[in-house]
Amino acid sequence: MVNRFILNEVSYFGPGARKELPGVVSRLGFKKAMIVTDPGLLQFGVVKMVTDVMDEAGIAYNIFSDVKPNPTVSNVKHGVEAFAQSGADFLVAIGGGSAMDTAKGIGIVTNNPEFGDVVSLEGVADTKKKSVPIIALPTTAGTAAETTINYVIIDEEKKKKMVCVDPNDIPAVAIIDAELMYTLPKSLTAATGMDALTHAIEGLITKAAWELSDMFEVKAIEMIHKYLELAVNEPTNPEGRNGMAVAQYVAGMAFSNVGLGVVHGMAHPMGSLFDVPHGVANALLLPTIMRFNAPAAKEKYVEIAKALEVYRDSMSVDDAAEAACDAVQQLALRVGIPQHLTDLGITEADIPALAEQAIADVCTPGNPREVTYDDIVALYKKVL
Repeated sequence: MVNRFILNEVSYFGPGARKELPGVVSRLGFKKAMIVTDPGLLQFGVVKMVTDVMDEAGIAYNIFSDVKPNPTVSNVKHGVEAFAQSGADFLVAIGGGSAMDTAKGIGIVTNNPEFGDVVSLEGVADTKKKSVPIIALPTTAGTAAETTINYVIIDEEKKKKMVCVDPNDIPAVAIIDAELMYTLPKSLTAATGMDALTHAIEGLITKAAWELSDMFEVKAIEMIHKYLELAVNEPTNPEGRNGMAVAQYVAGMAFSNVGLGVVHGMAHPMGSLFDVPHGVANALLLPTIMRFNAPAAKEKYVEIAKALEVYRDSMSVDDAAEAACDAVQQLALRVGIPQHLTDLGITEADIPALAEQAIADVCTPGNPREVTYDDIVALYKKVL
């Protein structure tokens, strides 16, 4: 078996790392940027933290902010039109997964116009050219979209999330600056942090996992255990923010290359049909689905228990697996994650539509335990 690992060309880490941007632009010979971001980040001054650096360096740019929390095909199409009119030669994505995913869609369609309908990018698209170069600056510690070959766009007509997997979409440069995350609300810090934990755990137990990916995912779990509550409870603490910023990137390096599982498969339709934030959906589902998957990945659960510091030498493998599941559930509770679908306005009558999309989701086949439509219905009912 041949394993493949794709990473950014260059990444920068640390509070204040955005100040590396002018040197990156100069080295790569770019002339003008189109910044892709969302209205909230403009309103709260986060984008200004980056544009101030660009202004001082004389880097030309314009701003595209037609980005929804769950970005749509229309967002991408509008962005492609804006980029064509802008005279820009590269993209700067400032935001969480929504802004970075939108930028990826814009960059891919611009250089591969045969995929201009956007919906044809779902799954593994056979694009021929790399995206317009993207410099990604995440403002949340969760999605790791700055280092993945994946992006998620909602098809408005079908009301479903399209997971697009394409090595050509990975940002050329990632700049992980924890200072851009200091104003993130507690609830969003918690949800995105649990999203990162979901990436790490699913990436560790997915069918395609191997030694290199395992190394990254175990480390990410350790770091999230250490830093998430600190980041939630002390938003401007550099140690917690930077720790989570690095942890989510480490998780992304691996899951991007080995895939995920049914937690993501079931979370995606919660976003497309009910606009549930992705991190909240993952965090709500994760403990229950961990218990479902435990029989297929018990040895890996021992590693999870160790990384979460709940393993004891006298434990059996089964005890360690249960301790790992309990630890994840307790962490979710401590950081304020909702525990039931009904808390999010989802009823039992909605479950068949959710399950129909979940069983067809591109992430579901990577699950370590085979899963059926009926299994998914039962899992949704457990968290109803």
